[in-house]
Amino acid sequence: MKDLVLNDGHKIPLVGFGTYKLLGQDAVQSVADALKNGYRLLDTAAVYKNEEAVGKGIKESGIDRNEICVTTKLWRENLGYNQAKIAFQESLDKLGLDYIDMYLIHWPANAKNYTNWQKANADAWRAMEELKADGLIKSIGVSNFWQEHLDALFQTANSIPAMNQIEFHPGYWQPELTDFCKQKDIAVQSWSPMARGKVFGNAVLENIAARHNRSVSQICLRWIIQKEVIVIPKSTELSRIKENINIFDFKLSADEMTQIDTLPEMGFSGELPNEWPDRAESPNSNNL
Repeated sequence: MKDLVLNDGHKIPLVGFGTYKLLGQDAVQSVADALKNGYRLLDTAAVYKNEEAVGKGIKESGIDRNEICVTTKLWRENLGYNQAKIAFQESLDKLGLDYIDMYLIHWPANAKNYTNWQKANADAWRAMEELKADGLIKSIGVSNFWQEHLDALFQTANSIPAMNQIEFHPGYWQPELTDFCKQKDIAVQSWSPMARGKVFGNAVLENIAARHNRSVSQICLRWIIQKEVIVIPKSTELSRIKENINIFDFKLSADEMTQIDTLPEMGFSGELPNEWPDRAESPNSNNL
């Protein structure tokens, strides 16, 4: 498993296991299966309502806690100094852990929902910096932040985010934001790597997959990690869990990378950081 070194010196695996929409025993078993089959990065969030199950899966796996990088997230309704501290402790308790490896602001505050959105993000970040200084968090980052949100955060932050988790997949990969993050030494992590299933049946991806004798899923994941972007696929099927991490023994050519880069828009969630809750709270929301 290849690791990426973050701007704070900590390492994070390039491929992890996502848990969005995994609940109850399915979540426990899938997390345990993933860890037993080589995954060392787990992604959850307070809003996923599965932190307790993820914690149980970690214990059931038998893998040493110190070998595992656990990410969870601060929900956007809890932005602010005190709210962030309380929400973090709730997540820590539910996971049953002594520390979190990566804690993210799940979505930035925006002008539609906070009188002073810059202050809401800054206050939450200050709380996270203190939790990191106290040894309760190893790395802190953000999710779904555009450049405008990052630029505002930079005005008050003592440290820049180690990571920005964004929607990133064939058909919608935000190249300008990705480049900006990399220029600032902020690691990028992909959510929805399969474009909400829209990649399946795509002729370009199917042809590349056939050429490499791989699945379309593996091609998408390989494309992402060749861009030095972290990815967190999820599955409850053991065969798919194994398949999704088996992407380090082949390489896409420059031409194949370009073909995927230039695919027309597909699978975009429609979720925008400046629009919630109008879109992001809709019945079809990913809430990622």
